Amino acid sequence: MFARVGFAGATLGEIAREVGIRRPSLLHHFATKDALYREVVAGAFGELGAALGAALEHEGDTRARLEALARAFGGFVEAQPEVARLVLREVLADGGPGQAILLEQAAPLLDGVVAFVEAHGLERLAAGVSARGALMAVVSDALLRAAAGPLRGPLWGPPLPDLTWATARALLWTEAP
Repeated sequence: MFARVGFAGATLGEIAREVGIRRPSLLHHFATKDALYREVVAGAFGELGAALGAALEHEGDTRARLEALARAFGGFVEAQPEVARLVLREVLADGGPGQAILLEQAAPLLDGVVAFVEAHGLERLAAGVSARGALMAVVSDALLRAAAGPLRGPLWGPPLPDLTWATARALLWTEAP
């Protein structure tokens, strides 16, 4: 519901109806819509953080670990397009709790991946490309693609396996001279 209509557009009554309970039952578990929203977003970022953390611990050289990261992120948003829609909605929103949550939870995840790239593969970046900028291009592409729904094919073309890794490789990994 939050992914479809945003924080402001969702009501506790509609959410309760959608999950098959009454509004008072929902309020028993979450005192406010803000509390429910925070729990939904925290859960999504917790799952994403676990997937990325496991990828960072992947065995292998830097390229293999970067590949594991890209595949983990791409796989996560592909499997959960509603999370991609929620993140994009909040990046573009004016106000509401979402932007604060993104700063609290998503920014540290990004900082961790940037630190990894800078520590292990910065020399592989194309000249003049920042690790953060390249990562945000990869993240943005994966989020938009996952959230695009029926526009996905017309905009990105036929589905390609491992497109997030291909994008990351193009932006983050140049071959050694």
